[in-house]
Amino acid sequence: MLASSAFTLPKEERLCSRTLIESLFSGGRSRSMSDFPLRVVYMVKDRNGVEPMTQMLVSVPKRHFKRAVKRNRVKRQVREAYRHSRQIVLDKLKDNEAYDTVVVMAFIWLDDKLYPSDIVNEKVARLLTRISEKL
Repeated sequence: MLASSAFTLPKEERLCSRTLIESLFSGGRSRSMSDFPLRVVYMVKDRNGVEPMTQMLVSVPKRHFKRAVKRNRVKRQVREAYRHSRQIVLDKLKDNEAYDTVVVMAFIWLDDKLYPSDIVNEKVARLLTRISEKL
């Protein structure tokens, strides 16, 4: 079965720009909220041209999981949850007709233990709902 293009996570939606990441974490225009075991830092910026309407990054600190296998598992869970729930933010941006803005997000893992995927899905969806309410 072929995947629908609406449910894929293209490379353009992954946050890779060092300058954009630094501006996200420098604190000026960014905001933060938590829903344990996740914290999201986000900011709204002007869109230039062909950028996607959302960009995201996942960070799992080495101090929480020493083994890369566990860090990668958590990253996969968060990316998958985001992929399924990102429509919450996209719908809000389209409702506001804010086609000239981009929401840049960084999900940070806060706990030392693994969680089942359904709990991670719930937490990511709740955080994205709270972000869409703030837009």
